[in-house]
Amino acid sequence: MNRETITAAASGTWHLGDLQVNRIGFGAMRLPQTGEALIPDAVPRDRDQAIAVLRRAVELGVNHIDTAAFYFSPLRSANELINRALAPYPDDLVIATKVGPGRDPAGQWLPHATTAGQLRAQVEENLRQLGRDHLDLVNLRVRGTDSIAERFGALAELREAGLIRHLGLSNVTPEHLAEARAIAPVVCVQNQYGLGVRPDHDAFVRACGEQGVAFVPFYAIAGAGGEAGASGTDGDEVLAVARAHGVSPAQVRLAWTLHRGPHVLAIPGTGDPEHLAANVAAGALRLTEDDLAALDRLHHAGAAT
Repeated sequence: MNRETITAAASGTWHLGDLQVNRIGFGAMRLPQTGEALIPDAVPRDRDQAIAVLRRAVELGVNHIDTAAFYFSPLRSANELINRALAPYPDDLVIATKVGPGRDPAGQWLPHATTAGQLRAQVEENLRQLGRDHLDLVNLRVRGTDSIAERFGALAELREAGLIRHLGLSNVTPEHLAEARAIAPVVCVQNQYGLGVRPDHDAFVRACGEQGVAFVPFYAIAGAGGEAGASGTDGDEVLAVARAHGVSPAQVRLAWTLHRGPHVLAIPGTGDPEHLAANVAAGALRLTEDDLAALDRLHHAGAAT
């Protein structure tokens, strides 16, 4: 597989509402810093490198970027890097952000936004940083299992006011999805999921597809490593499939994720141009039935991390 000639179009497309995106996108969480993400003393990434990676992602056909105002290091903000690198934005570029969590200027975490005023302030901060007059997609990031009706309703009002085009949910249960859909359309669910991670989510992933809702897993490569990144170890099944196709284990993980259904999108993030090209190329990897059977057994054994 010659990854240098592969673009994100090879992964296929899905519609987020009326916005068509390639199924391989880009996650901006790791862009502002190196090492572990979302910690106050993160080491800032080289600004020019981060901007170059964003521009290369778009050159490679990526038209779905996931970000948030709370993605920043002491010197770098993901949103402002996106603005600097890509504005004026291509017409087909979809930028998804999320609200709920917040950080103070020093990077310390704040209590989740719960009121309409707090959520509007976060929406407006994303608008300011990105240099937009509206946000393509806003995901409500949820913590816990309590009702989200009031919070989602507040975002639905901002959607009606024209500040937000489409709404999604992050870190939610099927009950949350049902509650939100009774208030306003939901175009995506963004939950942690991957090969060997949360096999109990399989039914929820399928249910999203049946409802026409995109499922956007985060940490699809990192697995249980989460914000700290991949553990560096892979099961024999992953390694065997990687050898058979002449690809990396990370590419196998991404390809397996995309094989979960046509509504499943991937948003791998990196600050490395080589890793970016490899991630995009994973969208062209077609796993065989035998590959999938072996990986599915590993997935349900929970041993892929």
